[in-house]
Amino acid sequence: MRLNTKGHAMSRPIQNRRPRPAYASDLSDYEWNHLEPALRQPAGPGRKRTVNLREIMNAILYLNRSGCQWRMLPHDLPAWQHVAYYFYKWLDDGTLERINATLRLSIRTTLGRSQQPSAAIVDSQSVKTTEEAKQRGFDAGKQVKGRKRHILVDTLGLLIMVLVSTAALADCEGAAELFCATDGTLPRLKRVWADQSYAGMLVEWVQRCFAFVLEIVKRPAEQRGFHVLPKRWIVERTFGWFNRYRRLSKDYERRSAVSEAMVYLASIRRMLHWLDQHHKPT
Repeated sequence: MRLNTKGHAMSRPIQNRRPRPAYASDLSDYEWNHLEPALRQPAGPGRKRTVNLREIMNAILYLNRSGCQWRMLPHDLPAWQHVAYYFYKWLDDGTLERINATLRLSIRTTLGRSQQPSAAIVDSQSVKTTEEAKQRGFDAGKQVKGRKRHILVDTLGLLIMVLVSTAALADCEGAAELFCATDGTLPRLKRVWADQSYAGMLVEWVQRCFAFVLEIVKRPAEQRGFHVLPKRWIVERTFGWFNRYRRLSKDYERRSAVSEAMVYLASIRRMLHWLDQHHKPT
């Protein structure tokens, strides 16, 4: 083991390591071939990368799925400093959002759908935070102190956009910010479904400002207990998918932008797995 001037162990280059046993969150060859073009270093002057980007992404996905801290990453993965560097780099330059959008288009094309959705569903989820969070509030309706995830998904349940705010922000205000952020990016969008918490002035505001219609899915007055509501179950299923990723079981991040990136990572991992399971070998 090599030691630096302070006596701390230094990680060896990935190329000198022996093959390690695979983790459940690791990328398959097909998944990496699908992902690698978006992460490839552009041609031109500059220092060449000395790290294995596939292992960097494997480490990021491991953290997202297992919920561990950065410094608790296994030692057979790249050094956590390298992993964190690329994570924040891809967060700041929008790489994770672009990958999410590209994979969503790939799945829709594979299923014979139009690349851009004509309908979507919006909903929110309140989660607790730790004391590290810079922004947090109290959701009086769900009795949760923390943050709120506002998501917009297509009719397949694939993530279009996520917005993380304090839990005190009303659903209508969060949806308004979400619609403004996606304005112009969904040219075919004609209808968005939402639950009763979005009813009221938001419906009229959307009708004045956007080309789509916000339709409220109401619960039947005679309904008792739990029943699956039309279209509403799609976004609830998406939240169920995200619950499998322990990093999302609670909001551990200081910044809301990092919280959004963790949601995008869970979406990316699931879509990559779907494409791997449904691709036709050549």
